[in-house]
Amino acid sequence: MAPGTEGRVKLGKVPRDTRVIILAVALVLGLFMLHPNPFASGLVVRSVLRDGAAYQAGLQGSPPTLAPMSRERILRMNAVPMESLQDYYAFLETLTPGATVLIKTTVRDYRVALGNFTREVPVEDLAITLPEESSNASSQTRTIDITAEEALGLRVSESPTSNIRLGLDLQGGTRVLLRPEEQLDSETLAGLLDNMKERLNVYGLSDVVVRTAGDLSGNTYILVEIAGANEEEVKELLARQGKFEAKVGNISVFRGGNDITYVCRTADCSGIDPRQGCGPVQGGEACRFYFQISLTPAAAQRQADATANLTVVSDESGEPFLSEKLDLYLDDNLVSSLSIGASLRGSPSTEISISGSGLGLSREAAIDDSLENMRRLQTILITGSLPVKLEIMKTDSISPALGKAFLKNTLLVGAIAIFAVALVILIRYRKPILVIPILIVNWAEIYLLLAVAAIIGWNLDVASIAGIIIMIGTGVNDQIVITDETLRGETGRFSSWKERLKKAFFIVFAAYFTTVGSMIPLLMAGAGLLKGFAVTTILGVSIGVLITRPAYANVIQYILGE
Repeated sequence: MAPGTEGRVKLGKVPRDTRVIILAVALVLGLFMLHPNPFASGLVVRSVLRDGAAYQAGLQGSPPTLAPMSRERILRMNAVPMESLQDYYAFLETLTPGATVLIKTTVRDYRVALGNFTREVPVEDLAITLPEESSNASSQTRTIDITAEEALGLRVSESPTSNIRLGLDLQGGTRVLLRPEEQLDSETLAGLLDNMKERLNVYGLSDVVVRTAGDLSGNTYILVEIAGANEEEVKELLARQGKFEAKVGNISVFRGGNDITYVCRTADCSGIDPRQGCGPVQGGEACRFYFQISLTPAAAQRQADATANLTVVSDESGEPFLSEKLDLYLDDNLVSSLSIGASLRGSPSTEISISGSGLGLSREAAIDDSLENMRRLQTILITGSLPVKLEIMKTDSISPALGKAFLKNTLLVGAIAIFAVALVILIRYRKPILVIPILIVNWAEIYLLLAVAAIIGWNLDVASIAGIIIMIGTGVNDQIVITDETLRGETGRFSSWKERLKKAFFIVFAAYFTTVGSMIPLLMAGAGLLKGFAVTTILGVSIGVLITRPAYANVIQYILGE
């Protein structure tokens, strides 16, 4: 280096370097991936009820897999700006039956005619009969009163400000990790998951995620995540095996898996009833489903004894049924009632058929609703009580307010940590010009990591934030290695800056593969609770060694006048 040129910055050549251009392109693409907009207005359409007026007007919302900033947002309703949930619910208070609502969204304008605040729904027409018989009750409906929100048929939420998705830790809720006390095969495990979802739905818990997880020892766990639920009630509900029973009057005739030996879920003995099919009803279409079940001889005899003295009555369609219904209870809560076919009075039949119906605005919607009702009833009958006792291994509960505070504090502490590192580097090298690129690269790595998380739909949770901190630490370490090698004097072993950088990147890549290798087991360890940490760390260090650190090496070369 010529005298007097020490510290001279040759930044004019930097933009023409391929590595810097790649970083610049990545930063621009990241902007499109994140799509940040702190001033985003309107309310996001979370879901649209198929029976609502908005759905009939063509408003269908956005699929949950769509990026948050790309989802349809309501901007105005009858020229009233929708800036918050308070605005939305205040507007609903002004609606009256027969009103017309003009909805302007980010997609297009809709003209929604509300009609009356009532809805036609199928009557409780579930029936239990002999397999060779069919029940024709698909045309029966009844009218119920509904709210203005139900009539409109929209569920909305506050507008996001970027495509970043927050996990349960940061948006609030309860997470419970459960372990079955015995090993389960795949079929039993799938039934257990269905049963748990049904029980949670019975208790009115929404936004429920129930999935399996494992660890390196081969243990199987069940992870339950519920937004906005109370920790104690969730623990109490999930820890007990529960109880399922079917009663005729006050007489218990059979219980869950003990007395029901088989519930058909295949196409040859379940599905849309070919003898009844679908038909028009007031307000849309209705479809009839059926499926067959098998009882133990003892359960069949108890049912025969309980129905022997019942009288035969006719429903509105003229079909003969017994005077009492078969009531299904889940944890002592009535979940469904089945009309009993007259042919089952006093009959100890072990093979019986269960039927019901579903309703929709179109035939396709009616079929979907009918099959969903069938699957729900099958789940109740298959595993009304949990087939195995569950042990609570771990619970986490966090309020939405605490989640937001945690996110804010994490960002603040992260910023302080980065600037503290910059101060140490300044003291170490005594060259203020070196601090700027290190800070820029650190922020660029965080920015690109968030962009990648947004594009792949990864939810950021506490474990992911820990991964970001690891990424910052390894990034600073690699930058110090690169800087030290570049600063070595001409009398060093490596007199060429290319050789010095080659040695630096050998160290960088060795550390990279070591880090990635150590993270791979964590993808499965801890029942999947550490997956966010592992994935974020792997993505972060990969972005560093492939994009940001090569660009940093080029920039530092020109800054030092090499």
